[in-house]
Amino acid sequence: MELWKFSILFFSAALGGLAIFLVKNDKSQLLKLILSFSGAYLFAITVLHLIPDAYSGTDGHEIGIYILVGFLLQIFLEQFSEGVEHGHIHKHHHAQAFPYGIMISLCLHAFLEGMPLAKDHHNEFIFGIALHHIPAAFALASILVQNHLKKGSIVFYLILFAMMAPLGYWVSLGLSNGTIGSVEAYFNKIMGIVIGIFLHISTTILFESSADHKINKRKMLAVLLGIGIALIGFYAGHSH
Repeated sequence: MELWKFSILFFSAALGGLAIFLVKNDKSQLLKLILSFSGAYLFAITVLHLIPDAYSGTDGHEIGIYILVGFLLQIFLEQFSEGVEHGHIHKHHHAQAFPYGIMISLCLHAFLEGMPLAKDHHNEFIFGIALHHIPAAFALASILVQNHLKKGSIVFYLILFAMMAPLGYWVSLGLSNGTIGSVEAYFNKIMGIVIGIFLHISTTILFESSADHKINKRKMLAVLLGIGIALIGFYAGHSH
């Protein structure tokens, strides 16, 4: 993985979480706009890039099954993560124990997203992962603060989460270069699972971040900006 790709994946999550120490007042409205932008961008790159690519292989007839598996897997993971993947922050009035379910499910989620990067892929995919990890890391950090962890421990767990997507890439690359098999044999299937995860997360962000499912002007602008940037990348990529 090129250094710039690793840096984007790692520092987007790490800095997104560390920002919790800089926030002195309620930034919920700003967070909702960031979520709207990232959700729209994530949905757009999934439709424009990931789905067509996943169906382009010889196993395209069964990719839909893996998309459904990814969608259902995300529903299952959210039973433990409480929706932190899409920036939801819940108040834990009795939060003293470490939130193992949230941490494990978030790390598994990020690990799976990093695996398809072993095959040379669109840069938009990397930016999509990075963008939605920012609010996810911030929400994770908020929960760790609520659980009264020491600052050093919070930084450690944020770094651990930030390493998961690059780790998924490295494991996938090792599989493709080793004796287990070629990345071509499983890449589209893993991509199908990631597509299902992305479809669930992006649509949840877009619908749940609005009161009564109504989009105000500021949120609409953020959504259009996210889709617009994805479209620019799409046409720029196809013009070469």
